[in-house]
Amino acid sequence: MKSDSLPVALITGSTSGIGAAIARRLAADGYAVVLHSRSSADAGRALARELGAAAYVQADLADDAQRVRLVREAAAHWGRLDVLVNNAGISRVIAHADLAAATPDIWHALYEVNVVAPFRLATEAQAALREAAARGRPGSVVNVSSHAGVRPKGASIPYAATKAALNHVTRLLALALAPDIRVNAVAPGLVDTPLTSDWTQAQQLWQEKSPMRRSAKPEDIAQAVAMLVDSDYLTGEILLCDGGLNLT
Repeated sequence: MKSDSLPVALITGSTSGIGAAIARRLAADGYAVVLHSRSSADAGRALARELGAAAYVQADLADDAQRVRLVREAAAHWGRLDVLVNNAGISRVIAHADLAAATPDIWHALYEVNVVAPFRLATEAQAALREAAARGRPGSVVNVSSHAGVRPKGASIPYAATKAALNHVTRLLALALAPDIRVNAVAPGLVDTPLTSDWTQAQQLWQEKSPMRRSAKPEDIAQAVAMLVDSDYLTGEILLCDGGLNLT
């Protein structure tokens, strides 16, 4: 299929939560979207039907061959790719003081999905994103990081370290791919999703300490992503989206 009129965005991890909100926002902004997940194929196909100008591709981002296939299928579906949103990620909840529990296997698993996969997806998408620039607008990559990559917080030390690495990869890619491709990141704090619904201590922290007195909704993060996508100038930015908690 060809999409001569609609720009195309690939959003990884986009069948629920933040990723689904990003997909809905970009679809509303006039993008054809390619949805992705590792396992929730039924939800992905259902969301694709809901959005209309949308397709779904299943892939395990821990496997490099599947990462390559994801980008190639995404670019081939409408014959172009203008935006890559690296939203998919994994976490492990480990007390920071429990060093022994942060095993090498956990470190390797988190780095593979949270750092290596976004880099490899950007690498594979590079040619298509440069073609976007030839059509008149720079290609755009937006990485979904975490406030844990900016502050010494987070579900575990390995998780926080992967997000800090992703932030630096964002800056390095922004330099390496300019001016044809812009690369930015959003770094959310607590976001209201099914995963965080029972995180009562964190919810209380955001309600009492953050200037905005609440955690983020997925739509708040989607709005920040859409803003970065809409710009033709911003690059190398890590946009902290924590309701001002970092100020306290």
